[in-house]
Amino acid sequence: MAHLLISLRAVNHRLTSLPVQQLPAIAASLAGSISGCGELLSTPQSQKSGKTDSDHSVQVHKLVTRITSLIQDRTLEGRWAAVVLIKALVEAGQWEILRGIEPFVRGLMSILNKPDPTSTKTMAVITLTRLFHLTYQYPTLVREITTPSLPGFITSTLNLISVKPASDPTRRLKPNSPFLEVVLRAYLELIARHPTIFRPFTAQIHSVLQAIVGSNSALYSQPVVDISEQLFIALHHCAPKNTGGEEWKNACRMTITSIHATADHVLRAVVEQWESADPSLRQQLGHAIDYGREVGTHGTDALGLAEWQGLDTGVDRLLVLLRMLSTFLKTATATTVSIPVGSILDLTARLMSVTIPSDGGGVQANSSISRTEREHLLAELPCIHAACMRLLRTLVNTLETAALPIAQTILEQTLWVFRAEKFNKKIRSSVYDLIHVLISHIGPSMTKKNVSSLTDIIRTSCTDILPQDTETSIRDSSDVKGKSKANSNAINADSFLSPNLKQGRQSASVASSTKFPKLARAASTLLPAILTNLPTEYLAPPLRAEIDRTIIMTSSKEAMYASVLNPFPAARGRGANIGIVPFLARSYASEIDVEALIRPRMPVLMTTNAIGQYVPADDDEEQEEEVTVDPVSASQTLPETTRFLQQSTTPNLQDLVDSGSGAAKKATTTTTTSLNKRTYTEEPPPQPTLSSITPETNSGEVHVKKARVESAVSTAPVISTTTVQANSVKDDTSMLDAGAWSSPGTVVVEQSSTITHVQAAQPSMEEDDSDDEMPTLNIEPDTDEEYDE
Repeated sequence: MAHLLISLRAVNHRLTSLPVQQLPAIAASLAGSISGCGELLSTPQSQKSGKTDSDHSVQVHKLVTRITSLIQDRTLEGRWAAVVLIKALVEAGQWEILRGIEPFVRGLMSILNKPDPTSTKTMAVITLTRLFHLTYQYPTLVREITTPSLPGFITSTLNLISVKPASDPTRRLKPNSPFLEVVLRAYLELIARHPTIFRPFTAQIHSVLQAIVGSNSALYSQPVVDISEQLFIALHHCAPKNTGGEEWKNACRMTITSIHATADHVLRAVVEQWESADPSLRQQLGHAIDYGREVGTHGTDALGLAEWQGLDTGVDRLLVLLRMLSTFLKTATATTVSIPVGSILDLTARLMSVTIPSDGGGVQANSSISRTEREHLLAELPCIHAACMRLLRTLVNTLETAALPIAQTILEQTLWVFRAEKFNKKIRSSVYDLIHVLISHIGPSMTKKNVSSLTDIIRTSCTDILPQDTETSIRDSSDVKGKSKANSNAINADSFLSPNLKQGRQSASVASSTKFPKLARAASTLLPAILTNLPTEYLAPPLRAEIDRTIIMTSSKEAMYASVLNPFPAARGRGANIGIVPFLARSYASEIDVEALIRPRMPVLMTTNAIGQYVPADDDEEQEEEVTVDPVSASQTLPETTRFLQQSTTPNLQDLVDSGSGAAKKATTTTTTSLNKRTYTEEPPPQPTLSSITPETNSGEVHVKKARVESAVSTAPVISTTTVQANSVKDDTSMLDAGAWSSPGTVVVEQSSTITHVQAAQPSMEEDDSDDEMPTLNIEPDTDEEYDE
């Protein structure tokens, strides 16, 4: 660790030699050097021995002492540099530095109460949060450092973002506080680890969060609102022992009640056909609404949120509460909780049953409300419905396969909105995401009726994926040309004067299709999920063809894989199914996974009984080895069961007759039968028996190729050949099969590897009647030319 010692010595030299006013400029560089010395800083003192190790201890002590003096420095620059270096030092040193951070904590806490710049206080909050987080795994440090210091940290940070009146237990937020986001993030990280310390401050924190959640969203940034919602839900950790789950459930139900109360005023322009299935909820929502006043509430709601006025503010409040209800479902809890699934579906049924009316009809208007407010509400409905579908998507993700009983209800509610508002891009994107999540969990269990109900959604998603073509503009132009005689005013004269105008419109239409990447992404991910999770036999052939065409035109690799791996099943009365493998290979020819899919490197399958059996491979020398044996012994070793001759090449009958002159010829070639997966097993032709061959035993030799012999357990036939030299053959060759000869005087015998001994085949009457014996053929010239020869 000599190089680490050099780096640490350089850091100490720069900290002590440079003026304090110059330290902020090099604080980041010094912090990086300290992080690189983590191995040296985290080494226990008990493991250090020797002169070099004593130097290590001196340098570490010197660094810690210098940073401690900087945190108490009177200058702003010194305190800023100390805050940055403390965080780097503690993260690098771990336990060896953590056990001595009490002076650091006191110095950082004092910075929060000093008139330091905003950046210094922000870094102090971040550093203290990190220190408390690192000490959590050491109970001793938690007891000695975190527990005494955390209450003061909460009080100091609350004073940074709010003001507490003397006689009021709640707090009022400071306007435009720059510390709001960092303080809320610190609470969110620490509250689950130290709930008992935060318990006395829950009322003050709750009042701060109510002011953020219940205010107009324009006053606070979206990250601040999101953190406030998460922290609002995390307050259930501070509940007394064994009551955290009940606290979470009550907060969730109060949120649902607040949404219903807000919807009473937002949806007052229409007559709702919805009626709650919960009797207690019907009693709570049964109060009368004053239609003569502006839309809004007059007082706090169930969550304690402030009143609101105006339809735009009411819609914003509704969206915030729906988003917070989704956060309830995806936030980790301290204990097991009961999710009010029925109340959530009841809420979404109410909000999604009010849709934009179509030409044939729609919702019933409330005559007590002006038309302007009703049209304003109809314009805001897509945003409300998109928030409802995000809530349902979160519910399905949370329940996973347990959402099967409510899948049909969710699907019906989604189809209500899609049929009425599919012209809206935000609605289509939300529907695609919800259907994607829904079929990912319960797709294989969907019935044919449910799959058929998704036809319109699938076709629309195919349209959204493809860029807008020019067919519509061409059709419109042709219609205009057809009507030019009847109405000359319908012709656009500018199109004749400016030929590039039409191309500009076409390029603008293509650009408009790429202006909504979220919609294209949702539609592109939906098609692979449909092909992968839905039963492919339930998809209509025209719909599957449209999906494949869309996939080919967009060259979506994931969708192409899904289509290839989930082919359309064959059915009786239907033509051959056509796959898109050629298009996948052409579009992604250089991809290694495409190569593995099209040309898998796997062993060739054999269409024999040897499949599944282990057959050891012989060496080439062993296969070419020949054994010379006596003809008599060879005749005594041929078995009776071996009487089938392997067919080889077509014999030459003239050579067969000339072989009877007594000239002995040795066999020089053998024939082997190759088996592969494309070999079809056919009925073997008639083969002669060995009884028709009468070799001369007094002269000549028989060369027998060494046969491969295996144990009787293996049933795989191994083909071997035996070459017999024939010195003389009788003229009457009617008992020989012409197909059994590969060369003059050569007989090829097929024998099984399961035979351990070879015995001679003796002709007998029983063998003639045996079913295993093949009938003999009379080989005579079939034509005059052969007879003349």
